[in-house]
Amino acid sequence: MEIIDAEILFTPPNEEHRFLPEGPYPDSDGQLSWVAIQHGPSAQVGSLNRLDLSTGENQTFELSGRPGFAFPTTRANEFVIGLERSVICYNTKDHSYEQLVDGIDADVDNTIINDGIVFDDHLIFGCKDLAFANKKAGLYVWSADPGKLVQLKDDQVCSNGKVVSTLPDGRLRFYDICSCSKQVLAWDLDLASVSISNPQVVIDLTAEPVFPDGMIITPDERSLIVAIYDPREESEFGEARQYEIATGHLQRVWRCQASPRVTCPQLVAHDGRVQLVLTTAAEVMPPEVRQRLSNAGCLFIAETDFDGLNDTPVYPR
Repeated sequence: MEIIDAEILFTPPNEEHRFLPEGPYPDSDGQLSWVAIQHGPSAQVGSLNRLDLSTGENQTFELSGRPGFAFPTTRANEFVIGLERSVICYNTKDHSYEQLVDGIDADVDNTIINDGIVFDDHLIFGCKDLAFANKKAGLYVWSADPGKLVQLKDDQVCSNGKVVSTLPDGRLRFYDICSCSKQVLAWDLDLASVSISNPQVVIDLTAEPVFPDGMIITPDERSLIVAIYDPREESEFGEARQYEIATGHLQRVWRCQASPRVTCPQLVAHDGRVQLVLTTAAEVMPPEVRQRLSNAGCLFIAETDFDGLNDTPVYPR
């Protein structure tokens, strides 16, 4: 098994933005967007961020709530964002926004939108129970055309990494993480009926003291790269792991020194190569632990041997 050490790509300038970075995603002109979900343990707001990979300059756009995901749209300077219990389109130039859908998870209390993906003209996203205790958060498909929201599941605790892959026979395979289950599940996805079925366990971490978080697929669609969130105070580094889908075999590990809570992976084109960006969090660390884990909350970058990128579509508008 290959082990690769990642390097720090960007250090957010304050603790608020290092608390819970997630969702790195390629943007236009060599930019990388990411979200700071929550600006501290009791904060009710977060931000959208755009990092210039060539200069290291980061722009921050403060939001009125906590964003679970953000993806660029086909309109310049616009992002579709899962914000609290709404999905909005936000313009970074004039800070205007348009609400696409509201009242998500309206039948339960104390949940907000978390991770998601763009697939064709669909958003697939889930929510999380803010107490991380009850199986009550929803998993949804939002179709831009005709503007319809469908709930796939209502029993997630903390909905995280998601991938859709097209099988050789044309069927869709949906990979999903509910972090508290410590498993990656694969489902058959039918967008005609907007349903999922036939779940299978692809990766099982139930015997380990860590949790799977964000996830992407490799360019050849044969493996998954999973961010590993390690809550243990004694851990010295974090990991992103590459698992072969067909066998569940662990193929490769990328490590983040002094930052064990890895939240999301993403492949980017940078310096003429395909590299892996990893977000990490400083979430809920006692002061003495936070002092020792000095890189917590940084964005990391690491080498890969991929000769292409995975699919990162923009949201159609």
